[in-house]
Amino acid sequence: MTRIDTAHDATTLHRSDDTALVSTLAREVVAFAAMPKGLVRPRRPRGDFARTLRDAPFPEASASVTLTAFRQPVRDIPTLSTAEGLRHPSRVGNAMTSFVVKHPDATVLVDAALCDDFEPRVLSHLPSPYRVFVRPAEGSRSVRASLADEGLTFADVDFALATHLHWDHVSGLVDAPDLVLHATRADWEWAMNGPRAPIGVVREALRGRATELFELDGPPVLTFERSHDLFGDGSVTAVGLAGHTPGSVGYLLHLGDVGLHTPASARWVLLIGDAVWHGVQLDHRRQKPTFPGRLVDADRDAAYESIQRIAALAAGIPIVATHDPDAAAPFFAPA
Repeated sequence: MTRIDTAHDATTLHRSDDTALVSTLAREVVAFAAMPKGLVRPRRPRGDFARTLRDAPFPEASASVTLTAFRQPVRDIPTLSTAEGLRHPSRVGNAMTSFVVKHPDATVLVDAALCDDFEPRVLSHLPSPYRVFVRPAEGSRSVRASLADEGLTFADVDFALATHLHWDHVSGLVDAPDLVLHATRADWEWAMNGPRAPIGVVREALRGRATELFELDGPPVLTFERSHDLFGDGSVTAVGLAGHTPGSVGYLLHLGDVGLHTPASARWVLLIGDAVWHGVQLDHRRQKPTFPGRLVDADRDAAYESIQRIAALAAGIPIVATHDPDAAAPFFAPA
């Protein structure tokens, strides 16, 4: 376990914000200017890459987990702001979903989106032009409140997992300073090193936290080249989805034998973070539009390869993007 303690310096933060403001404005202008090309000629899959994909087996699982998604208010946004060049459907939903995974040995919080009073405590640290585009829907709930809805508190959670370290996947942890965060080493080093935080990262939400950093040191799983078995029993397996951030991962969860005649694929679910923002991107093999995609995807080429890997999965595996309320709905607790 590694604990990183960095003292907060308000002067440094202020200077960093000024520099980040100019940098963000410049990147937004460039990204916006490039949008027309994507509207007319959206990126398409490459046949040569598709031919390189291999279909490795599922992990050998000796345990299973349950998955609960937390309900959140939904923003109705233009599909063109989510999927490059896609006009139908004209709008899709977007929400700040977090999840609880219950394993026989641990209760795990995945992608802890929001803390109490997130606007002044976290959102205010983002460059002001960027805040406009990422502000959650009115009435969005903190992880603390969502846990309470399920009769839980942070004391019932053993550790947290993040698909990646953008602010809206870890800010809920601000209310739980002692909760250990598990994330990839690649994402931590990208997020926390360097003179300024990457766009979308709020270091104040991560500093001083006990962290367990892991590598993707396991074998290929399905269409993914690298993996990491979190519990050593095949029930929760991280798979590499680099691109949105350098260390982005998905979590392949084994839900167990849900029925005698259920296909093997339906006994699993894959949480994919922000590899896509909505399932329509997978249906049509569309990357995020240039604006805001160039701001939020660290490596656009790698991000598109990850989309193709996910889209090539065998039918029947539920795929849940963190911000897609339609994909999360089957895992909501009964109202």
